[in-house]
Amino acid sequence: MPDQQQPLDSRGLLLALAAYLLWGAFPFYFKALSAADPFEIVGHRLVWTFVFCGLGVVLWREWGHLRDVVANRKLFWGLTAAGVLVTVNWSIYVWGVLNDHIVDAALGYFINPLFTVTLAVFVLHERLRPAQWIAVGVGLAAVVVITVGYGQVPWVALSLAVSFGLYGLVKKQVGGRVSPLVGLTVETALLTPLALAFLVWLQATGASAFLSHGPGLTAGLALAGAVTAIPLLLFAAASSRIPLSMMGLIQYLTPVIQFSIGVWINHEVMPLARWIGFGLVWVALVLLTVDSLRAARRPVLVEPEVVN
Repeated sequence: MPDQQQPLDSRGLLLALAAYLLWGAFPFYFKALSAADPFEIVGHRLVWTFVFCGLGVVLWREWGHLRDVVANRKLFWGLTAAGVLVTVNWSIYVWGVLNDHIVDAALGYFINPLFTVTLAVFVLHERLRPAQWIAVGVGLAAVVVITVGYGQVPWVALSLAVSFGLYGLVKKQVGGRVSPLVGLTVETALLTPLALAFLVWLQATGASAFLSHGPGLTAGLALAGAVTAIPLLLFAAASSRIPLSMMGLIQYLTPVIQFSIGVWINHEVMPLARWIGFGLVWVALVLLTVDSLRAARRPVLVEPEVVN
């Protein structure tokens, strides 16, 4: 069934809003863990996400699905590559939040749809519509304006956009054959032993904050798995209930919230060049969104999809 014919489900809308609101509030969570080193936070995030998802696999009896995914070499290594990319993304994001680059992090997730469109051209060999090309060009101009006017390349934003865009590309290759819970379990499985060894080394050398800064920090680090997995599961549940075009609109809620946190709560510097750059990015996203909505309304003559 074409996406534009998918009925709106109010529960799905609430699930999507909950997911993006939680992602938007991530700077508050990671700021609360700032007594720990960013890489220690990421290490705990990997380990506890694997534990949380592993328990979920047991409770929801997805062992069979997990075995099938691990046995499929293409799926397993695809998800492992996705795990490496998302770990890079987490590391840059947490470092950025803890070092007062929340606005740059928001910029990265504003840029991400434009980078994804670029990947579609150069990797998937898709043809862009004129409005999409204009949007990408305006987005590139925004990066140039910010770089020249602010005096430095917005590397946090670009790194987040590239790592998350490549993560999305790898996940697209995996397709819908893996449930979110099993997917995240496999994504974190290979790196969890490395993360655990790193955390043990920190503890042995006295550099760990896990047990030395009070129960609040200890609980916060241990909850990293649930904090990571719950929005993802909400997102997955929402995706099956509401149209993709609406999900595409709601996704901007997260960087809007994070931008607001960075500017008005964290009081990060916003010179004129940065405002102009952000304005250009927003113009590009409006062009991209309007074009996508128009394309979604066009009738598509295809054979009915057969679901096995």
